[in-house]
This record gives sequence, structure tokens and C-alpha cells, in this order.
Amino acid sequence: MTLGVSETQSPDEGLPTDALVETAEAKEIEGRSPGEIAWTRLRRDKIAIISAIVILLIILVALFAPLIVKLNGFPPDQFNKVDAHGNPLLNTRDGGIPIGGLWGSGTSSEHWLGIEPQNGRDIFSRLVYGTRVSLLVALGGTIIAVVLGTVIGMVSGYFGGWVDTLLSRLMDIMLSFPSLLFVMALTPVVASRAQDLFGIPDNNTLRMGVLMFVLGFFGWAYLARIVRGQTLSLREREFVEAARSLGAGPNYVLFRQILPNMVPTLLVYTTLLLPTNITAEAALSFLGVGIKEPTSSWGRMISDASNWIEGNPLYLFFPGMALFITVLAFNLLGDSVRDALDPRAGRS
Repeated sequence: MTLGVSETQSPDEGLPTDALVETAEAKEIEGRSPGEIAWTRLRRDKIAIISAIVILLIILVALFAPLIVKLNGFPPDQFNKVDAHGNPLLNTRDGGIPIGGLWGSGTSSEHWLGIEPQNGRDIFSRLVYGTRVSLLVALGGTIIAVVLGTVIGMVSGYFGGWVDTLLSRLMDIMLSFPSLLFVMALTPVVASRAQDLFGIPDNNTLRMGVLMFVLGFFGWAYLARIVRGQTLSLREREFVEAARSLGAGPNYVLFRQILPNMVPTLLVYTTLLLPTNITAEAALSFLGVGIKEPTSSWGRMISDASNWIEGNPLYLFFPGMALFITVLAFNLLGDSVRDALDPRAGRS
């Protein structure tokens, strides 16, 4: 009689159920890179999937804004005083209040979300174009902040000495600034100086560029501090020492050895900084130092709606909900990405 495992018996037969589960999980994880594990976690996260779908739809709206607006046929800056049949849309005797529609907002089969009082501009069209402006400004400011923060943080942490001391004090100074107040003060000043020095007219294209620059300039310091700390740790690792021993220069070590190991951190920070900059752009436009008329942005629409909210809250509801949903989706996705990239997370 032969004891042991028979030829037809599976190696896993006879093992307890818990052991089988652990064996299956081990086989599933075996041979996968950290990126594959993180992607698997994200695909299993329903909140991450829903947030990503919402963000994708918002990006598509921004990209195809002209085509979407053509569906209802009313450009965002067009004044609409009468409908297609020649009937008036605004009550000129009552301060230009829209006639009819939901709560007197002028909603109809032509104007799906209503029209603005006094001028009759289509709210749907302005909301769609506002998506493009808000995302573009936020994306530009985020790219500038991430690039500056990454480069300055790596240089500070890698070289050390007086370079690290100087750049660290610069980070402390930038973090001590009340950034929103400085952005409010600098945006019109920078736009005016650009107009004087380069002959660029103070239009909203220039304003968008200035907003990107100012948001990026005041947003890099926190990331630079995080990158500096990681660089201090990575520069002592074996693969960095090996590259140095083979004669690799600082540029190769920084951008080919250290930077790839920071991609998860940069990805998480980017997804969390984008909604912050979207909110900042809306706040600046609301306060009158960001995007100006007639260009549409969510902050500008909320500012205009504050004049009409007593008569109809829908004017505030639509741009407010667009801003809320966008910021919430980016924040939820950022949290999910952070959890997925965390090697200490308890999910497979």
C-alpha cells in the first residue's frame, strides 16, 4: 500500500478551504507588477469606475462643445429676445424676466435649461462652454504646478547641501503665502503688464493664460516638499548607487532612475490638484478677477446668478451642480487611485 498523493489526485486536494483560498490568491498575485495590481484594484472599485465615467463625459463635453451647442442652435453669447416663431422671450416691462418656462426661467423645447434675464442668452450653451474654460484653466495650472514641484523637489532632495537649504526655504515661503489673496491681486496686474509689455490685448485668452500661470506658480510648493522627501530616500537605494558607479550623471539619475519611481505619487497629486484648481478658477471668476464677460465660465455664471437667485434658483442650480459634480468626481477618483497604488492596502 503506497501512502502519499496518487497520480490522479490534484496537489490541492485534501487542503482546507482557507488554504485553497490563500493558494488561489497567491496564484492570482504571482507575477503581476505593481501597476497591474493597482489597475485590478481600480477596476473592482465601483466608485472609481463611476467617477472615471463622469470625468470622461465632462471632458468630452469640453472637447466637443461647439458640436453640442449646435444641437440647440444658440451660441453662448447670442442674445435671444424672440423665439423661432417671433414670440417675445423676455418681459421688457418687468426688467427683462423670461416669459414662461419652469419657475419663469424660459425653459422650452428650444432653450432646454432656460435663458438669462435681460439678454436671453441660452444657459445650456453657456454651461457647455463654461466646462471647456474651467477644465482648460485647471489643467494648465495643474501641469505647471506638477512640473515645477517635481523638478524643484528632486533637485533639492538629490543635491542636498546649500541647494537643499535654499530651495527648502523657498518652499516654506511659498507655503506661507495666502495664495488666494495673492492670486486675486496678481491676476489683473499680470494681465495689465502683459498688455503693456507685449501689446497683448486684455481679453479672456490672456486671462486664461494668466490664471494658469498664477495657479501653477502658487501650487507647486506642497508637491515639491513631498517629492523632496521621496528623493532623499530614493537617492540612497541600490539602483541609484549602481547607476552612479557606472558613471551616470545627475540628469540620468534624476529623470531615468528616480522620477519613474515617483509616478504613483504624481498621479495621485494630479488627480487631487485638478478639482482644487477648478474651484479656484470658479472662485476667481465669481469675484471678478478671473474670466470676464462675455466668455462663459461656471464661476462667472454663478456670479451672474446671484443677481437673479431670489426670483429663480435654477440660475444658480445648473452651474453649481456642474461644479459640484466635477469636483466630487475628481476627488473620489483621486482617493481611489491613492488607495489602489498603496502597497499596504489590504485588497488584492
